[in-house]
Amino acid sequence: MDTEELRATQAPLKDKYRDAPESALVTLHADAELDGLGISCKVETGRAVVEAGLHPATGGDGTLACSGDMLLEALVACAGVTLRAVATSLGLDVRGGRVRAEGDLDFRGTLAVAKDAPVGFRAIRLSFALDTDADADQLATLKKLTERYCVVFQSLRTPPEFAVTLSAN
Repeated sequence: MDTEELRATQAPLKDKYRDAPESALVTLHADAELDGLGISCKVETGRAVVEAGLHPATGGDGTLACSGDMLLEALVACAGVTLRAVATSLGLDVRGGRVRAEGDLDFRGTLAVAKDAPVGFRAIRLSFALDTDADADQLATLKKLTERYCVVFQSLRTPPEFAVTLSAN
């Protein structure tokens, strides 16, 4: 998709959202099944079912997906797609590259070993290594706009409101 195709595809959506802002609010969802077999759950991704379980640092054997890894995978997926869309919109040729997310976890928190250890990532680093002829100013704009429009990045940077419910039969 080139710049003009992207603009043509997005223009009616942008017009619709300007005219009817409420139509831009979409509720996404993710589902998992607890089937009673071990400490795991099956996550429906839309393309496949992924079985998630304990990370080896918490007692898992490494054969199941770790939700922390899946969070980082969601970040690189969103950042990669966003970067591609922004580059296309700006008319920048990005021939290829890599997106990498790293996150530091102290597993003492999730295992309740140390009350002062946080449960969750202490730090996350996102990096891009691109094959492009873009100059320094173009790369700075690409980075700034990718950060600004990446849904997962922004959700991690400024956490949304949360609500948790639990019911039983």
